Amino acid sequence: MKAEAGDELHFYSRLLDQPDRVATVVEVRGDGGEPPYLVRFADGTERLVFPGSDCVLTPHGQ
Repeated sequence: MKAEAGDELHFYSRLLDQPDRVATVVEVRGDGGEPPYLVRFADGTERLVFPGSDCVLTPHGQ
């Protein structure tokens, strides 16, 4: 997975009672667009993530 700042990561929940989450990539800290990514969720929370198989990247503007 290769991302740029402004792309969105969609984290799909594996639990029925927890909603999916969407975060915006704020900063790419890996080489060549690779993880880890600093992301910001809608509630303002920022986290450093290494996306797994439950995550899909949507390029900025799509």
